[in-house]
Amino acid sequence: MASSATLTSGVAGRYATAVFEIAREENALDSLESDLNVLADAIGESADFRDLLTSPIYSRDELVRAIGALAEKLGLGNILSKTLGLMAQNRRLFVLPALVQQVRGLIADHRGEVSAEVTSAVPLSDAQIEKLNSTLKSAVGSDVNLSVKVDKSLIGGLVVRVGSKMVDTSLQSKLENLQNVMKEVG
Repeated sequence: MASSATLTSGVAGRYATAVFEIAREENALDSLESDLNVLADAIGESADFRDLLTSPIYSRDELVRAIGALAEKLGLGNILSKTLGLMAQNRRLFVLPALVQQVRGLIADHRGEVSAEVTSAVPLSDAQIEKLNSTLKSAVGSDVNLSVKVDKSLIGGLVVRVGSKMVDTSLQSKLENLQNVMKEVG
């Protein structure tokens, strides 16, 4: 039996590829990317929306109506709205966060960009983001599409992921390493 991670990435990957190809054929990648950002923000900000995506208690019709109303309220374009409606009809909304991530990756690959995820303990200023972006661009050798988020549990520092590489300079990880060293000594 397939693991849920494999199922999620497989289903999300198929929808992501379809959405990307449709948007590419219609020269609507910029619009799709903007819609994905709006959708990702809504998922991140609304616990009710996240519950809607994963809860089995809603009927297909309720899901389709709710997603249609949400897409209209968020001002999503036709391509993403229809995809969300299809996903609701097929009860596949649980893969929506993975779909957003995968479509962003496909768009970045198409543009020759590299995606990087930066997690900081405090919000970064525009100047800090710009400096980090230029540093990563020179290290990677191509344009970098930054996704920045805040995790106060890091205490300080940054965690930067570029592709399969990760650099963790957070105080949290340094304290954990120190704790492990102390356990080994004592």
